[in-house]
Amino acid sequence: MTVVDPICGMPVDPATAPSATLAGQVVYFCSDLCRRELFRRSSTGRPVVHEARPSRRFAYLSMEIAIDPRIPSYSGGLGVLAGDMLKSFADLRIPVVAVTLLYRKGYFAQRLDRDGRQLEQPVEWQPERVLTPLPERISVSIEGRTVAVQIFEHEVIGLTGYVVPILFLDTQLPENDSRDRDICDVLYGGDEARRLAQEIVLGIGAVRALRACGYSGLRRYHLNEGHAALAALELLEESAANEDGEWNFQAIRKRCVFTTHTPVPAGHDQFGWSLVRRMLGDASPAEMLSMLGGSQRLNMTLLALNASHFVNGVARKHGEVSEHLFPGRDIRHITNGVHSQTWTSEGFRTLFDTHVPEWRDDPAMLRKAMSIPAEQIWSAHQQAKQHLLAVVRERTGRTLGGDVLTLGFARRATPYKRAELVLQDVEGLRTLGRNRLQLIFSGKAHPRDVAGKDLIARIVATGRALGDDVPVIYLEDYDLELAKLLVAGSDVWLNTPQPPLEASGTSGMKAAHNGVPSLSVLDGWWLEGCIEGVTGWAIAPDAEGDEAAARALHDKLASTVLPTFYDDRARFLEIMRHAIAINASYFNTHRVVQQYVTNAYAFA
Repeated sequence: MTVVDPICGMPVDPATAPSATLAGQVVYFCSDLCRRELFRRSSTGRPVVHEARPSRRFAYLSMEIAIDPRIPSYSGGLGVLAGDMLKSFADLRIPVVAVTLLYRKGYFAQRLDRDGRQLEQPVEWQPERVLTPLPERISVSIEGRTVAVQIFEHEVIGLTGYVVPILFLDTQLPENDSRDRDICDVLYGGDEARRLAQEIVLGIGAVRALRACGYSGLRRYHLNEGHAALAALELLEESAANEDGEWNFQAIRKRCVFTTHTPVPAGHDQFGWSLVRRMLGDASPAEMLSMLGGSQRLNMTLLALNASHFVNGVARKHGEVSEHLFPGRDIRHITNGVHSQTWTSEGFRTLFDTHVPEWRDDPAMLRKAMSIPAEQIWSAHQQAKQHLLAVVRERTGRTLGGDVLTLGFARRATPYKRAELVLQDVEGLRTLGRNRLQLIFSGKAHPRDVAGKDLIARIVATGRALGDDVPVIYLEDYDLELAKLLVAGSDVWLNTPQPPLEASGTSGMKAAHNGVPSLSVLDGWWLEGCIEGVTGWAIAPDAEGDEAAARALHDKLASTVLPTFYDDRARFLEIMRHAIAINASYFNTHRVVQQYVTNAYAFA
């Protein structure tokens, strides 16, 4: 954390700065002048201007955050986006503090048996080795029990050394009831009661943790998906306590920003009122909560919508779809992006440093990639591809061809993502791709998603049927490190969701940072990022149903993608260059967080 002089606020180096001990805490100064001033103020009774932590204006609350491979506090796109945004906040010196939960067993470690059946295992890690425990403690009430919450901290350090802190909330404490110690053990684990308990800790606990840690004066609370919606309830309770029992809805609404991430109705958390009353008790006025969150069930998305002054979807189309889900609502859009430096492979980082030296500070400058020589782009790509194929060989024992067109597909394994679309006509794919095509899949199915698990098993079985004619690999235990290899080492990035169920998608944006074009259904971000034959290719804009979409995908591979890759390498390299210059330069989180600050946080 950056150390500042408590009197003048200038940054200081603890290794060389004058110091003093105040109330048992060592304080550092830029000069003896400020040190003398501190003691003068203390002797006269004037307040000492000392902040235990740097002031923050915005809080970012998220159920999951993917910030470090050593911290398994994420399952997929929601957490990865959160982590990327926090990195850009730090790079751009935006005064944000984040709050999430500490999952001691992670999401899960995925293993596949010989038949491709997913097996889940707890993730083994020791938070105390990666996170810093803070002395502050808070508590929340669940089913009438007082649940103590420990706060851990992780620092996200930006390019200039600016720090964005993340607070991790944990209930694994000996003083807690045995039913409460493991509330936060597993991300998205347990039954409805466990899920609501997690959201109580995240929402109510976040506001209390921020207050306990000295983050006063926060102007905005950004609710990243509805999981954190109970933060608004705590803010309302706080306002009532400060204003003689009056609920100041307008004031709280001005402080909350809400981002919804799913157009799938089942993706919006809802809880029965009997469960809500049991878990929250009388601490929360049921009538007021029902007014904000729905009379039939407590809908966390509806609660967040009603408590926020700014609501957005994560792509232009998703904003429109969300307005249909919640008629009469003004739902804007801020299209997602990715953290450029994180998702650019080593070879392309070196290339960009040489030709576009400003890219790390300002990813928009990647538009200058149009001047990078094509042969250097190909060389950087081959470096990434060889790295990926080496990992495939190490993990599976199979050797893939370095000169064979490689399609990458990696995301959550669930039916609407349609990972099997390319495999639907097995014999057609064999004829089309024999010795000319190879596919690498990865992704986890939620432990309770039986259809998603079956999908993985079918992909593995189809791969066996295709044999070496069209190699199909399924890499287990998809995580941040494997994602980086896949988006950089594939030749073409494949995405085939069922429209309009793709809220945004970010994997294709990561691929674009490595010159990898997308072959994708026109949904989510690809509606904005696709320039046909320039940044990649669209699949079947008019195809109705899976069968028609599968035929259209094979047709596009046969008529366009394969011939371009094998017979017109110069054209393929131009598409790679445009993927960087057009898509990577725009679909990045530096642009995203600037839009949030301007459009959502700056609301007066």
